[in-house]
Amino acid sequence: MNRREFVSGLAAASAFANVAPLAEAAEAKRVALVIGNGAYRNVPALLNPPNDASDIAAALRRLGFTVSLATNASFDEMRRGLIALGREAAGADMAAVYFAGHGMEINGENWLIPVDAELKRDTDAANEAVNLQSVMLQVSSTTSLGLVILDACRNNPFAAKMNRSIATRAAPVSGLGRIEPVGNVLVAYAARDGTTALDGDARNSPFAAALLRNIEAPGVEVTFMFRNVRDDVMEATRNAQQPFVYGSLSRKAIYLAGRPADGSGQAPPPSQLPAAVSPAPTSPVIDPALVGTWEIMVSSGRGQSRWIWQIMGEAPTDSMPSRSARRVRMKARSRPRTAAGPCTQPGACQATAMAVPMRFTTRWR
Repeated sequence: MNRREFVSGLAAASAFANVAPLAEAAEAKRVALVIGNGAYRNVPALLNPPNDASDIAAALRRLGFTVSLATNASFDEMRRGLIALGREAAGADMAAVYFAGHGMEINGENWLIPVDAELKRDTDAANEAVNLQSVMLQVSSTTSLGLVILDACRNNPFAAKMNRSIATRAAPVSGLGRIEPVGNVLVAYAARDGTTALDGDARNSPFAAALLRNIEAPGVEVTFMFRNVRDDVMEATRNAQQPFVYGSLSRKAIYLAGRPADGSGQAPPPSQLPAAVSPAPTSPVIDPALVGTWEIMVSSGRGQSRWIWQIMGEAPTDSMPSRSARRVRMKARSRPRTAAGPCTQPGACQATAMAVPMRFTTRWR
């Protein structure tokens, strides 16, 4: 190989390394539904959600997702979008839903609110809003990850004017309620259950801005990515808002922006860490005087009893001459004790071992 061929090959290898994460994402099917509801018809409008949705959709496309974007979606548009996503998600590697807008908990159920909702009564939610359980169901048939990201924990004007039915006296609570996703579904809240998220005064909400900074970072496992988002949001809001992630994934590492290259400094998942190595056992250090005492006891005569000290505490039987060990049967008549009680930890009785005898009987066989 001449110099020119070598340089060309090196350049090709470098280019492949740079596009490998994107190629990996392209090979696996990824689908997403992104919704940003701001122009609510019956409550004051929200400024950020359409911007957040547009920017998140662009980021997901760069990560290899086929994205359906809906801004200011009605109930029927949200419903049809979720149905279409569920069909595409079946057997896909990843499916994601991002929703920015109003959301609320009513009587233990979480609802995402379309722009045409009125919600005059709490019982209207089932017919005017989208249940979070149905959203999680649509992304649950993937092979790797179902992801639901909600920036919907804002102060909700629907709650203040809503009439509550006699059967459901509980008032809607702030933000969204706690959930327990199953399978390979991960749900990220902009603010933990029972709390509200901030809109901010920039183009994006604090949560969306942090997500945009981190979601395309290469070589970062998805759960660690959300940890970075959490820290960024808490720093930006001076700890007023804490994002929270719900769900329990397997040990398999999942990457949105490609796996880390070898030697990149990324910590491997726990399943790839080397197993802990137990220290090699060390040979006991035997006091030669004890060995001599042992031999004297063995040769002292048939049926004789003697008081000895420490022998069994410091000299295991397999350290003695095999013949002597076979000829002696020992019975402990008393055990070393401390002032606090029996010895229960290694070395706990060393200070008193010389003060309390152990009685052994020698017998010839």
